[in-house]
Amino acid sequence: MKLIKTADAHCDIPCGIYEVDTLRNSAETCRRMVEILLDLQELQEHEHYNTFVRTVMNKEKHAQKVKDEVCILWTDYFKPEHFDEIDGLHDTLRKTAKQASVVKQTVSVEEAERLVEMVKSVSDIFLETKK
Repeated sequence: MKLIKTADAHCDIPCGIYEVDTLRNSAETCRRMVEILLDLQELQEHEHYNTFVRTVMNKEKHAQKVKDEVCILWTDYFKPEHFDEIDGLHDTLRKTAKQASVVKQTVSVEEAERLVEMVKSVSDIFLETKK
């Protein structure tokens, strides 16, 4: 029987591939789902309930994806030197993840737009560190 040794790596799979497209797309999807939810009063009742449930589920899924993607960057991509060099990086990442929670809890275009803006900031920081 062959024994499998434990490997230590900086992430779950040490692939070194990180991106922010998923993060940005998920934030934009949250904003669009909120817009759809706010327009639902125009639908007939049975259509309303079906669309409402599906839209909320989609908003929740994408807000959670934002949180997941931010946490991947926070814990796996950004290194101690990034946190030393970039003022407020920890706080920016924490606040972005928290804003995704706010979007899950509300149906607010303003909160969804705030998430999109915060994700853009995280994305810009990420892209700057890739240079």
